[in-house]
Amino acid sequence: MPAFYDTHAHLDDPDFARDLPQVLDRAHAADITKMISIGTDLESSRRAVALADRHDAVFAVVGWHPSQAHEAPEDVRPALRELARHPKVVALGETGLDYHWLPSRRAPDSAADDERHKQSQAALFRQHLEVALETGLNVVIHQRESFDDTLAQIQPYAGKLRAVFHCFGEPADRLQRVMALGFLVSFTGIVTFKNAQSVRDTVAATPLGRFMLETDSPYLAPAPHRGRRCEPAYVKEISACVAEVKGCSLESLSQTTCTTAEDFFPKMKAPQP
Repeated sequence: MPAFYDTHAHLDDPDFARDLPQVLDRAHAADITKMISIGTDLESSRRAVALADRHDAVFAVVGWHPSQAHEAPEDVRPALRELARHPKVVALGETGLDYHWLPSRRAPDSAADDERHKQSQAALFRQHLEVALETGLNVVIHQRESFDDTLAQIQPYAGKLRAVFHCFGEPADRLQRVMALGFLVSFTGIVTFKNAQSVRDTVAATPLGRFMLETDSPYLAPAPHRGRRCEPAYVKEISACVAEVKGCSLESLSQTTCTTAEDFFPKMKAPQP
């Protein structure tokens, strides 16, 4: 079977604490040969780096998730710079904007706090982008119900750094706006969901070489595993669905998505003899 990569997983999540070695064994058995563990705060990022140190097939992305921006230190850049020096840290993130759980969603009388939360997310996002420019690393973007603001904030960096919009589920017109800036997208198990035809339409509109595959483990398990914990081995189900949508072979999809990942995350490339 052709090999694939899982370019976005949260392997430090407590859901994997008891059986991570078995999870990695199942990924290997499914020919998922490389995985990236994504940090969501500094402690999570350090755990991701530690996992990368212990496992040859695992790499790390370090950053602070926007939904926890209010808990972040005022200046996260020194810590990010330190983590970014590690040879297996392949990008910064996940970072961006997330408006799904603004204060007004939980308590209607707290709408006045929404702008403060948006500003704290934007400031944290800018810090990631600044460190990305300094270190030469690319960024993994999280956006939820914030597409226009996210794109506006990163647009000035187009041509200076590269970004991937992970777990992409936007319509094709928004895909075109992302690609026009030279950025990539990544697709999860959502593509297999019965009610996700719009995502499959976006997959169909995305050229080979402009997207990667991911699980976002332990979330978003693809069919037929919906409702269970997701894990990197399930890239196989995602790749089968994407290949069908694209009308290409698994071998072709393997070659293009792995090449795209290694181009975007150069530290993932095997050393040349």
